Amino acid sequence: MAQPQKSLAGWLVFLGQAEIPVLKQTARELDRLKADENLLDARSVAHVVTDDPLMTVKLLHYMQTHKHRNQTYELVDVKETLLMMGLDTFFQKVPSIPLAEEMLHGHLDALVSLLHTVRRAQRAAFYAYDWALRLHDLHADEVYVSALLTHVSEMLMWCFNPEQMLEIQRRQTADKTLRSADVQKEVLGFTGIEMQRQLTIEWHLPALLLNLLDPAQANTKRVRNVMLAANLARHSAHGWDDAALPDDYREIGTLLRMSPDQVVELVRTRPASARSNGAH
Repeated sequence: MAQPQKSLAGWLVFLGQAEIPVLKQTARELDRLKADENLLDARSVAHVVTDDPLMTVKLLHYMQTHKHRNQTYELVDVKETLLMMGLDTFFQKVPSIPLAEEMLHGHLDALVSLLHTVRRAQRAAFYAYDWALRLHDLHADEVYVSALLTHVSEMLMWCFNPEQMLEIQRRQTADKTLRSADVQKEVLGFTGIEMQRQLTIEWHLPALLLNLLDPAQANTKRVRNVMLAANLARHSAHGWDDAALPDDYREIGTLLRMSPDQVVELVRTRPASARSNGAH
């Protein structure tokens, strides 16, 4: 397990050199595909990769650090990325190890929190992708990946710095009035938003992730889509009776030009755990 770094810069250096873990389910599914050439193609591998925010960022980070000199555009479409690098190279250079579950075997509370964060990210990504298609967004895959990676710095900290993350959680549980950013600053020396911004810049993650942190972009359609999807995933994580959900339905309705009742029907009858056949 990594020793806590003294600064944000120290963590960025550490994470840039670390082997990013993936979920056990991801490793299992990739092994299954690799063992059956009838199942193995870029589309099926991309589907597994983009169900795991940790594996997604692992792949994108690898490609950005190994891209050709004349490549100026950012890589966001995972299937296109896999076709570009080849599946043999993917399995060799982006291994599905270590496993997050094994890294955190001595910190089960941290593992539970990591998996909850991953689950929220998956739900947010499914919602955002569905809404992007409804809004005729030509870059729906970027919307999906951006929603999936909205809290990726938090996930990495759960994996590599569980004790301090649990301390933050304990303090907030004990005092509900504490602001997340204030507690993070006290315990870590920096905020989660600061880390997410710097990680996005240094790892050349989708530009939409930076737009999410820019107040000037707050009212653009794509930022609204991802933010509202993340809010809905968070507020509905423990059921459909959260007090914040009616406001979510109203704001989503404004985005999609639907009534709040239509939004309720949409998000509850189209479970976020099932991607459409056209996705990815």
